Amino acid sequence: MDTTVRTGTELLWSALGGDPALVDRVEYGGPAGLLAARLPVMELARATVAVCSLAAVEHAGLPGAVRVDDGAVATAFVSERHLRVDGRAPVSFAPLSRFWRAADGWVRTHANYPHHKAALLSALDVRDDSVEAVAAAVGGRRAIEVETAVYAAGGLAVALRTPAEWAAHEQGREVAARPPLTRERLDEAPPRRRDGGPLRVLDLTRVIAGPVATRTLALLGADVLRIDPPGRPELPDQHADTDIGKRTAALDLDRPSDRRTFGELLAAADVLVTGYRPGALDRFDLHRPGLVTARLSAWGDYGPWAGRRGFDSLVQVATGIAATEGTAEQPGALPAQALDHGSGFLLAAAVLRSLTEQDRDGGTRLVRLALAQTGHWLTHGLPGYEPERYLAASEGPLGRLRHALSPVAYEGGPTGWTRPPGIAGADAPVWTTDASGAPAAPSRPTA
Repeated sequence: MDTTVRTGTELLWSALGGDPALVDRVEYGGPAGLLAARLPVMELARATVAVCSLAAVEHAGLPGAVRVDDGAVATAFVSERHLRVDGRAPVSFAPLSRFWRAADGWVRTHANYPHHKAALLSALDVRDDSVEAVAAAVGGRRAIEVETAVYAAGGLAVALRTPAEWAAHEQGREVAARPPLTRERLDEAPPRRRDGGPLRVLDLTRVIAGPVATRTLALLGADVLRIDPPGRPELPDQHADTDIGKRTAALDLDRPSDRRTFGELLAAADVLVTGYRPGALDRFDLHRPGLVTARLSAWGDYGPWAGRRGFDSLVQVATGIAATEGTAEQPGALPAQALDHGSGFLLAAAVLRSLTEQDRDGGTRLVRLALAQTGHWLTHGLPGYEPERYLAASEGPLGRLRHALSPVAYEGGPTGWTRPPGIAGADAPVWTTDASGAPAAPSRPTA
């Protein structure tokens, strides 16, 4: 078994407050070498899927093993690339969602949604939405200037930072000070499930991470209802990929009649999952006693970037991941939108663990998770290969010896050799036991 994978699963399961003994039920397998990157992306993917599966069997009270197949994990983490709609492959990124060379570095923008594209063009004072026009506008400005102007206009652009620059940034320091996710019990309220029917999940998420979480809950039998504003529906291909298993509806929460309908839905829900930037939904007062609420954001609900929108690709650029995965000439990217998918499975796991604890102890529950925190765990919290874990030391005729442990291991098998190496050629040329297995008599010295 891969000790690094096991350790990653253990770390996340501990952060979720799970019983450590349950980790022994996880079995890993499948093809090797998938989601190859400089950072341990496959380890993050395995661990987040493993804890989600563990939380599911724990909540359902099932006794069996949890099997994590690398092939299934890697395919799910790039699900949008495998999607086909009547044979047509989707477009993952719009033409203006890309890296741009600025006067002093690089900027990445996200303009998949029409309103974000309009904000980008407005901030750059560009009337022509061609790649050439935007490239010229960005190329004449400093990267931070583009980032600041586009965000001020309601768009999304992030300047490329190195890991050291992000570590020195105020938001980077805030992220580094926190665990991969936080879970809170807010009061002593009883659980809200009363009728014995399926779990009711109200889904206020968009794009990938939040929808992956709620898609997973739907797989596990939850009645998931996704609500979007009428004027800003999800992108069609995104909907096809991440809304499988759910029902979707449109409500304008600023309209009194729709607000009443939403209030009735919330009153009957067991779980609320939100994926809007912190504070965006505060005016609607979504707190209800006995509810499990899971809040997902890009940067966290703390620090100077708390109110900023963000996506996986932009978080990679800000946090130094794109610099790590790229070269001196060109920024890079992870082999999957792993922050999105990993956060989605981790969020689903946190919801399930909160429900399990709520069944036992009651209480209104709050879970908070950010893509930037998942990114920090990938770059700093997930153990990589450490040779020291596979080495041993012994004393013997040659002195103190450090050596590699044998990779041959099985239940009930030896944990190491019974004797260290001796002085070369100094042993008598005899067997240590006779034919019956008893210790052999000492041999006589030869003349």
